[in-house]
Amino acid sequence: MKTSRTKTRLRASALVAGAMIIPAGLFAAPAMAAEDATVSVLHAIPAGLGADVVDVYAGDALLIDNFTPGSLETLTVPAGSYDLGVYADGATPADSDAVLSAMGVEVPAGANATVTANLDATGSPALNVYVNDISEVMAGEARLTVRHIAAAPAVDVRADGNVIAANLVNPGEAIVDVPAGPYTADVVLAGTDTVAIGPADLDLTEGTNTIVYAWGSAEAGDLALAVQSIDGLDGMPGGVPAGGGAASGSGTNSALLAAGLMTVAAAGVAGAAVRLNRSRA
Repeated sequence: MKTSRTKTRLRASALVAGAMIIPAGLFAAPAMAAEDATVSVLHAIPAGLGADVVDVYAGDALLIDNFTPGSLETLTVPAGSYDLGVYADGATPADSDAVLSAMGVEVPAGANATVTANLDATGSPALNVYVNDISEVMAGEARLTVRHIAAAPAVDVRADGNVIAANLVNPGEAIVDVPAGPYTADVVLAGTDTVAIGPADLDLTEGTNTIVYAWGSAEAGDLALAVQSIDGLDGMPGGVPAGGGAASGSGTNSALLAAGLMTVAAAGVAGAAVRLNRSRA
């Protein structure tokens, strides 16, 4: 990027099985309480793989209806443990197997995270959870986060033609703090100028974290971008929609959340198990 103060951090996310979370509609509250969590959920499994339109359940209760590829939901939920399943549209736990499922999913208090239902590097459906970096940015700056959740090889991510994340692989992410302003971003095959996705125009507003997801399948030729924006990183909490998805921000200590998620992952994701219905009936 065009500043000596640009900070780049590359890291692979913890792949936490089944971290789909309960939507806010079931637990409506006027403001986020200390015991609640803020979670965004992205449906990034391309059409044609048995998950074109899905319903999300907790136990036998319908939580998200008609969830379509590319959609992003923002949720406020109470901390707790949930048994979750993702089903083909119209199917229920009583009559069908889940496309993806997870039991005993622990949701930490104060979480600010994004869960993605996407393809892994081999093209199989997977569930990822990412801790969103909501630490404050310097005056005049914005944060750009790029996440590789596509069935695609290693890529480089460029902004205004400059590589900001090299050799990024699924499910890795790259985070940079840059001067606020407009940028043109694209995704190229690692070490080449062959454009795989984009270009896309991004307006990185001061005090925000703009999160760009590369999703889909290179083999199927349906690679796409999804964009999420979290504001309030200059001390004014809130959330704004971006690129067809909604996002939210809070005063959450993301470092504590990261430590909590790492503990959960190390303990076998608190007993959670993921099942893939490979028949995709």
